[in-house]
Amino acid sequence: MASQLRGRERDDIIAKVAPYPCLLPIAAMSTPTLAALQRLIDVVAQLRSPQGGCPWDLAQTPQTLIPYVIEEAYEVVDALRQGDSEAIADELGDLLLQVVLQAQIASESNQFDLKTVAETITEKLIRRHPHVFAEVQVEGAAEVMKHWEQIKAEEEKGKSETQGLTSRLSRYARSLPPLTAGMKISKKAAAAGFEWDSVEGVWDKFQEELAEFQQAIAHESKQRQQSELGDLLFTLINIARWYGLDPAEALHETNQRFVQRFAQVESAASRPLEEHSLEELEALWQQAKAQLSQ
Repeated sequence: MASQLRGRERDDIIAKVAPYPCLLPIAAMSTPTLAALQRLIDVVAQLRSPQGGCPWDLAQTPQTLIPYVIEEAYEVVDALRQGDSEAIADELGDLLLQVVLQAQIASESNQFDLKTVAETITEKLIRRHPHVFAEVQVEGAAEVMKHWEQIKAEEEKGKSETQGLTSRLSRYARSLPPLTAGMKISKKAAAAGFEWDSVEGVWDKFQEELAEFQQAIAHESKQRQQSELGDLLFTLINIARWYGLDPAEALHETNQRFVQRFAQVESAASRPLEEHSLEELEALWQQAKAQLSQ
């Protein structure tokens, strides 16, 4: 399908881009927005300048900035969940800084620049939305996603001689948070036919993995225990998939509930928590659960 976007058809797509403000030539775009973006680019360039720049920024590499990229992305997610527009704008700015900073560092060694980053994602969006920028007809979001995956698969052909499902699963395992990666890997493998006949088979697998984990805890090495714990968690992810649940979101909600209940316990305690008996703490915990469920 990606091949449909070549030659004369590509010229037609470019002509169709005009009605979309985000794809108009820079001169026709909002100058205040461009000015603000250019100012950020200039500030980052100055921070990285050997003449009068910031020693900390100058010491950074793409690798040393990885924790900040992850941290800022998670802080954006937290702000979105809170629905605080001021916080969302602030955190998106922090994440945008990481994009501009990575592009600035890359440009210093002539690898790529921010222009390349912007052009690459714009071309990808046009290529993967033939129902908007070409003549492909779709009905509903599900069909859009189906076409997206088909186009993406075609794009990835030839990137590597070993390109296939395994390479995609490997990329998920390397690049995504473990729970998210587990769900993506599980879904892709199931779509390829690597699937149980029914959810009962998944529950049987869970019981099998639970027994193996208990055996490892009782008699085997720490490394084996870790391995069996991973197998048990992956089976739970598959159970979640069968029931249409999101394990990452479920764990996030559980973490939030625990913190809320713990705060209630802490505020209700008459003395430091470590001075309470287990029975007293359990009573405070149940009281907190009841109060928060009202």
